[in-house]
Amino acid sequence: MTASSQCTVDRPCPRAGSVKHPCPIRRIGAGDRHHFFGYYNKSAWDRTGRYVLGNRLAMMDAPLTPELPAEVGYFDIQDGESFRAIDTTTAWNWQMGCQLQWLDGEPGRKLIYNTRTGDLSARYPGFGAIVFDIDSDRKTALPMPVYVCAPNSRYALCVDYRRLYVTHETIGYSEHGGPFPVPLAPADDGIHRMDLASGKTTLIVSYDDLRRFNHVASMERAIHWVSHIEINPASSRVLFLHRWTERTADETCFLHRLITMNPDGSAMRLLECSDHPLPQLADDFDPSAVGTFDYEKSEYQISHPLWQDDSHIVVWGPHAGSIHYHLYEDREGGHVQVIGRDLLTENGHMSFSPVDRRWLLSDTYPDSQTNTRVLFLYDMHEGMRYEIGEFYAPPDLKKENRCDLHPRWNHNGSAVCIDSVHEGARQMYVIDVSLITGTR
Repeated sequence: MTASSQCTVDRPCPRAGSVKHPCPIRRIGAGDRHHFFGYYNKSAWDRTGRYVLGNRLAMMDAPLTPELPAEVGYFDIQDGESFRAIDTTTAWNWQMGCQLQWLDGEPGRKLIYNTRTGDLSARYPGFGAIVFDIDSDRKTALPMPVYVCAPNSRYALCVDYRRLYVTHETIGYSEHGGPFPVPLAPADDGIHRMDLASGKTTLIVSYDDLRRFNHVASMERAIHWVSHIEINPASSRVLFLHRWTERTADETCFLHRLITMNPDGSAMRLLECSDHPLPQLADDFDPSAVGTFDYEKSEYQISHPLWQDDSHIVVWGPHAGSIHYHLYEDREGGHVQVIGRDLLTENGHMSFSPVDRRWLLSDTYPDSQTNTRVLFLYDMHEGMRYEIGEFYAPPDLKKENRCDLHPRWNHNGSAVCIDSVHEGARQMYVIDVSLITGTR
């Protein structure tokens, strides 16, 4: 890892248009236990910058089981970065945690996270979510586990994590005796909308709906699911990836579509489809020969979409015969722009600064030779890439238990937070990027 007590003088990188610019980095919290937040698509900081959400664990990695606990809580920056645990959950995974997130559209300080319940009559038996009010210590139970909450905190979108454990294990939740067989494209399951005030749920799009929408032949015998569901800042539009495959054991056989819709499931729009021939389906294909990160580096991969604003989406994926970071306009026949054509040449977890869309934050997957990952900022105005840190990832951490950096911004664009294992423990780190972005 490259770290320093202050940002250093820019040093040229081998690639033109890129500079090495290490920034101040520090671990959050202390002690011998492990901490991580999860995904890249939301901020761990509350609106005031005082509290930083996280999960606390006794181990750096372990196979996921229904009994494996993670403490849910937050660091108090004004109290020596002490960690306050508010609950324990067993509804989590190494990639996304328990979908812990702030309800910033609510007054006060409220957060939400997934949990296992004793309610086997629920739509997804044994799973739900909890809203916790820091100011009153009050917990409110909700009947479905959440995937993402709207910025206005009025609704959440929900899926069956047991299904995800079958189709894409790294983002699912295990259960005793599972994974169990599931229908390929059921008409009674898909994306649900849950009202966060009442807990009322509505199925807004089913897997059968998705299979019928701009149907292609490869969908016919495949199992279908959705991932990367995201809601725009105005809470008025939804994006997601529709995925399908005949071979769940091999991620290079996944097929992908980028779709948008209204929060009630109407006005569905297909922005990109990467349907392609799959020689991997041959009987003699050996999925064990596929490298840990080969899927993330596939030329057909559509991944990590996120809203830039209310009408534009950044994503890694193929368009017009080549794969890049692309910026899509969310309208029929909308413009598609390549971002950083010669500089952003690998898949990563990307997001824009919440206060200045000039700055794109992202990372890379581990280099196959050095096992290091690069964290960087990309200047959309000047076309410059600032490499702000390099982090080692032990190669024995595989798909299900790996620790991606998953960089996420604070609310004023002056710092980013990552999860990392470069010091031999799974921990959260804050990196000061204010000297690059010019924000404080």
